[in-house]
Amino acid sequence: MKFHQIFKASLHEPKKLAAFRMLSIGKVIQYIFVFIFLYTSVSFFQFVIGDHTLFQSSPELAEIGETIGFLIYPIAFVLQLVIITSYLFIRISIFAIIGVLLLKLLRRRGEFRFMWRTAAIAATLPILLTMVFEFVPAMQSSSLWIASLVHLLYVWRAAVYYPKQPR
Repeated sequence: MKFHQIFKASLHEPKKLAAFRMLSIGKVIQYIFVFIFLYTSVSFFQFVIGDHTLFQSSPELAEIGETIGFLIYPIAFVLQLVIITSYLFIRISIFAIIGVLLLKLLRRRGEFRFMWRTAAIAATLPILLTMVFEFVPAMQSSSLWIASLVHLLYVWRAAVYYPKQPR
């Protein structure tokens, strides 16, 4: 499947979300990294346009920032990339565990590796919501909860379409 087909299906087709468990892990990782780079770009853009609150918090950090000079930008980009990658992979893994528990409650067949792929594709809208909430200061405090609720809803909707366990 092509990226745009996966993207459209991940937003409004829970039956296909469940079917994405059969995608190769390489395709799923590639899909997630598109969003990782997008999220990193948004975060880096915020940093570049002046969200330097970290450096304003202490004079020592401000001095280090002045000493490093222009190198602060590639360092910031790499750090943001690593942090966002870690955050998204941990988040997907947590929701995959929740998904496996949902499969057991719904008496559906499935393994962690399949649910991980489903949770990864189901993270599309929550990632987009999180990026949008970065620009809305009033929503930043509750953005994690809203995005998590949406992610859980998508994982649950996909779990319903997993095959039933034999009796």
